[in-house]
Amino acid sequence: MDAQIDLVIFDFDGTLADSTAWAIRAVRPLAERFKFKAVTEDEIAMLRGRTSREIMAYLGLPLWKVPLVAAHGKKMMAAEAHAIPLFSGTGDLLRALSAAGLRLAIVSSNSETTIRSILGAELASLVDHYGCGAAIFGKAAKFKAVVKAAGVPKDRVLCIGDETRDIEAAREAGLACGAVEWGYATRTALADYGPTMMFSAMDEIISRVAASNQQVGAD
Repeated sequence: MDAQIDLVIFDFDGTLADSTAWAIRAVRPLAERFKFKAVTEDEIAMLRGRTSREIMAYLGLPLWKVPLVAAHGKKMMAAEAHAIPLFSGTGDLLRALSAAGLRLAIVSSNSETTIRSILGAELASLVDHYGCGAAIFGKAAKFKAVVKAAGVPKDRVLCIGDETRDIEAAREAGLACGAVEWGYATRTALADYGPTMMFSAMDEIISRVAASNQQVGAD
């Protein structure tokens, strides 16, 4: 991606926050409550290579139940936010991008209150726009709303996430998408969806996004 980037829209869980261990613990009580398949850790590892829709099919989770599961899951996460860590390097990433003059946003199915709690006051203050409470397959609308609120041209926006549905949503919204390899989906699963960029480490986001922004801005 050669164009200057002015706005970076991050997914939260699996991209900035290391919530995988929490999600694994949460699967069984959610499965018992909402009557879908409770998977083992081996199955969870296998599902990392599947698309979001394939995962739902494997779990036997119909689309109409997803909002119910998501709402209950958000309540569970809010109660345990203190136990969910950020990935190592998240703070440095957000500080570096902000210092480079980029505007930051978070679009997530999680709640803004929980996200702010996990980020902490300093990092939360670096985020210019929050588009929270997105439906599992409803991120495209949140992307569009954030871009409109920011007043940034679409070709200067990069969405960054860790799941195939993040790539789908960015494409639906007409935005470029970066996929991170340290989250839920495997590199192969993400690459099959053809993201604009792929990142194997947070330092790569700083070097490729922040640095290029400064270089273009200096011309």
